[in-house]
Amino acid sequence: MDEKDFKALANVRLDRAKELYVEARELVKMDSYKSANNRAFYAIEKCIKALLAMRQMDVETHNGAVSQFNLLFIHTENPSFTKEDYQKIAKADRIRNASDYDDFYVVNKEETRNLLQFVEEFLGKTEKYVKESESN
Repeated sequence: MDEKDFKALANVRLDRAKELYVEARELVKMDSYKSANNRAFYAIEKCIKALLAMRQMDVETHNGAVSQFNLLFIHTENPSFTKEDYQKIAKADRIRNASDYDDFYVVNKEETRNLLQFVEEFLGKTEKYVKESESN
């Protein structure tokens, strides 16, 4: 893929992240918090993969995406993303895993609402980064 293709891929992934965020919000309205946690995490993952595409990079796994995000966007002189963002992403992954695989996991509704707030903020940061990077 060339640079143009990666930029297109980033935008496709960003659009999908927005869809997943809307799904998560709708699931909360239906009191389906575990499913909302799942959709919220995948919205974050799509944002991360959009960011990586802007760096002409692609990865196969969640862990690979989060690891590369940490390396390229947290441990560099990048003011767009913070260590707090990374910590919240790691927490979102733990919540998603518990929601998906732990039969006895009891959802904390406030935690899910906080997760959705973070997804909204992270989407905004991602969209801003992608738009600014496209103009360069």
